[in-house]
Amino acid sequence: MKNMKYVEAIREALREEMLRDKRVFLIGEALGGKQEGVFKVTAGLQQEFGEERVIDTPISEAAIAGAAVGAAVFGMRPVAEIMFGNLLALCGDEIHNQAGKFHYLSGGQVNVPAVFRVTTWMRLVSGPHHCGTLDAWMLNTPGIKIAAPATPADAKGLMKASIRDDDPVVFIEHSALYGIKGSVPEEEYITPLGKADIKRKGNDVTVFAYGIVVHDALEAAQDLSKEGIDVEVVDIRSLKPLDEDLILESVKKTGRVVVANEGPKTGGVGAEISAIIAENAINFLDGPIVRVAGPDTPQPANEILLNAISIGKHEIISGVKKATA
Repeated sequence: MKNMKYVEAIREALREEMLRDKRVFLIGEALGGKQEGVFKVTAGLQQEFGEERVIDTPISEAAIAGAAVGAAVFGMRPVAEIMFGNLLALCGDEIHNQAGKFHYLSGGQVNVPAVFRVTTWMRLVSGPHHCGTLDAWMLNTPGIKIAAPATPADAKGLMKASIRDDDPVVFIEHSALYGIKGSVPEEEYITPLGKADIKRKGNDVTVFAYGIVVHDALEAAQDLSKEGIDVEVVDIRSLKPLDEDLILESVKKTGRVVVANEGPKTGGVGAEISAIIAENAINFLDGPIVRVAGPDTPQPANEILLNAISIGKHEIISGVKKATA
């Protein structure tokens, strides 16, 4: 095992896949040149692989996504960077109407093996247009898979799995995670899409989370253990397809559930997980499903308001106490 940052793990996955498969290329804004990516994810890759495989584009998310979809249809494996999560709206037609539907429209003859990297920016003051997430929208898009890793090891493993997948994948990277460090296997591995992971075993209550919220949940679980509450933390990490087997297995073990996610509460990933539990394991519950999420509001540009709508460790602790009352 080696210790590396989340951003380094993604970069290593990109590099290894580019070395393994000449069909893999990167496309997006300022990936090379002096900037080497806004968050330095692609640092050094244009120098190593050249401008034909690390392509800098004008500022047009629709053009980036459209080029990626077209290349994927003709057999390439593009990794497109859409700089911020909310900007997925600018390439909605390319992803929602084209990438997600080509396989269906062609009767299964055409695949779209494209990865769309997006940065979620929910905890920094950047206003409503450069912050936020469209997880729920992508969840409701047929034909699209979604990954949202919380650790460097999962970031690398899920990126490799996403690039090798024959379906389009939206790959969500939380900007607050780029600097965190963790152990990453030195040997070749992938983290399968569609598989959740138990990050902390417990018996009293399950907290389901993904991305940065997994770390909030682990901190909350540590604090709650001092009060005698044994929390199981399940990292969803693959938002689509969801690992329904592991979700239900954990619910049946603990009997109490907290579902936590950033972003608006209505119609989100938390709602889908809650529905799965209600449909398949309601008789195993010893109390109501408790949801921890943000209000239905755009991301504020004011720091005080941003803090007021953000969720974290304390909100999860309150949710766990409500679930176990």
